[in-house]
Amino acid sequence: MNGKNGLYMIIGALVVAVVVLGGYVYHEQTEPKGVELSIGQDGIAVQEK
Repeated sequence: MNGKNGLYMIIGALVVAVVVLGGYVYHEQTEPKGVELSIGQDGIAVQEK
């Protein structure tokens, strides 16, 4: 029984990793295109996306 629990843990970790990576890729693909305005210690930075 202990071996099966370890296998379920590995499969669960892999499923979680796939879901997290999928969410990250989806977020990166759906970022709006345009201009990014950043205000920091070095002043104001404008970058075109």
